[in-house]
Amino acid sequence: MSNTETRSDLFKRALGATTRALSGQRDLDVRFGSNQAGINDGAISLPSPPAALDGKAAAIARGKADALALRLAHHNARTHARGAPGNAQGQAVFEALEQVRCEAIGANALPGASDNMHASLRDRCARRGYADMHTREEAPLAEAVALIARERLTGTPAPQEADGLLDLWRAEIENKAGAALDALQGDLGDQKTFGKAVRALLRDLDLDDNLGADSEEDKEDNSEDEQSNPNAQDGDDQDEGEDDSDNDGSSDSGDADESEQQSSLLDDDADVGESQDGAGEDLPLRPNYQPGGGEGAPYHVYTTKYDETVRAEDLCEQAELTRLRGYLDRQLEKLRGAVARLANRLQRRLMAQQQRGWEFDLEEGMLDPARLTRIITDPLSALSFKRETETDFRDTVVTLLIDNSGSMRGRPIMIAALSADILARTLERCGVKVEILGFTTRAWKGGQSKEDWLAAGKPRFPGRLNDLRHIIYKPADMPMRRARNNLGLMMREGLLKENIDGEALLWAHKRLQARPEGRRILMVISDGAPVDDTTQSQNPGGFLEAHLRQVIGEIENFSDVQLIAIGIGHDVTRWYSRAVTLTDAEQLGGVITEQLADLFDSQAPVRARGPRVKKTA
Repeated sequence: MSNTETRSDLFKRALGATTRALSGQRDLDVRFGSNQAGINDGAISLPSPPAALDGKAAAIARGKADALALRLAHHNARTHARGAPGNAQGQAVFEALEQVRCEAIGANALPGASDNMHASLRDRCARRGYADMHTREEAPLAEAVALIARERLTGTPAPQEADGLLDLWRAEIENKAGAALDALQGDLGDQKTFGKAVRALLRDLDLDDNLGADSEEDKEDNSEDEQSNPNAQDGDDQDEGEDDSDNDGSSDSGDADESEQQSSLLDDDADVGESQDGAGEDLPLRPNYQPGGGEGAPYHVYTTKYDETVRAEDLCEQAELTRLRGYLDRQLEKLRGAVARLANRLQRRLMAQQQRGWEFDLEEGMLDPARLTRIITDPLSALSFKRETETDFRDTVVTLLIDNSGSMRGRPIMIAALSADILARTLERCGVKVEILGFTTRAWKGGQSKEDWLAAGKPRFPGRLNDLRHIIYKPADMPMRRARNNLGLMMREGLLKENIDGEALLWAHKRLQARPEGRRILMVISDGAPVDDTTQSQNPGGFLEAHLRQVIGEIENFSDVQLIAIGIGHDVTRWYSRAVTLTDAEQLGGVITEQLADLFDSQAPVRARGPRVKKTA
């Protein structure tokens, strides 16, 4: 260890090397700093280890890395997609058991990896509260099946932290599918055979809708596919999933393959849009995403009657807002000078870009000192005045859309609030109007929408099951001095819950489209993907993320609104064409000013583009 290398740096370096070795990919990119562990674009993203790194924290971090590395080493995306069922709950079980298979291969061969992954599993069960679950509505069936299957495949009992979840489901699962669970203990390296065993298990649990059944028709289809694509056949026959073309970018998280299926639907939608709308020049946003699309729609909402769009001052008394604003100011006093300097830099860049011009020899305006010599040469001549012409970028409005989810709690939300404050005042001085919005939900894990759904008998694929809360901190026409205290609301305990980004983007975009300004800029500040546990558990995998991708695609391709995203600790470049990812929330103020300055560097707004062409290998 060098003199400048910390214990955390040494751990990350060692963990990266171990992960590459376990995955079998020498050049694998292992990144640290994301909120959640996952596989993004063929690279493994891991949370940064805590500063006080003890044995327990190290084992949990190593377990997360080991599980992802084993996924890369033993998973074939094409084989997985062919065998997956079509219903949401069946997909969830199928995906969970595939991850169990990959981990069991490593756990049975490497006792150290087994201990690490068990520590990570205990931590996950504890964080999700599986021990304290009392109703099946809150207990995910897929997790219960995976835990029971893990016991059989590894010989290691499930952790005590999962006892509540297993107590609710174990008896029924064992009675219905005990034999099918035993049948999973075959050749774990043969993914295709394992998938067939899982489909048999799904049939025993009444979760197979025949879309993934191993019927004669499916066999014929697969045979034709394999004959027309010999490479695909080779990829399927590899026990270790060594087909790099399948593995690269195949997994985004635990729902990787479901995300792939959603992405293919998006590509189909984009092709349809292109054929209908031509090249996409100067096209407005198409209204494809109205709530209530019903079952089978790419995105729909169970009910909107509990959603709310509310002003910040209506959620909190003025005295409380003032107190919270004071707390915000005290917490960020050390950063105020740095962010203010960045704001001054932005203002100087904007002022330097003004196409300054003057009209001379006017009868009113500013006195023109260059013409004062006329008074001496001709005392009877009239005074001469001048007036500055308008700047090019005054006809502009900027919307800051801030993620108000629970994962932003703490320093990230404080930095976002202060940066929004400084930026709004700076742009106002330059003649640019600013709107500040926030988005979250009214409840954790579903609100009144979920209650209505339960009362209706829990129909399948209900769509979004939480109640939206969209907050207006500052309308574009309100001076910042009047809205200053409103930003203190972000510090209020209990405000930050879950986040449904796609509908928030549509809301902010709709407000921008109603503005009279000729140039509109939408900047999203977020720390990750959409998260709403209830919605995600009752709909196909990637339901919220697929909708977000659709909305972003529509705005970027068919709207004259310029869209920018700032990701805090999470790589948002996977969704947004123009995006920056920060590993430290304190960089936010500088990045916002730099991104806006770059936008204003181009004198004319970027018009709508045609649909992007999907890149192929």
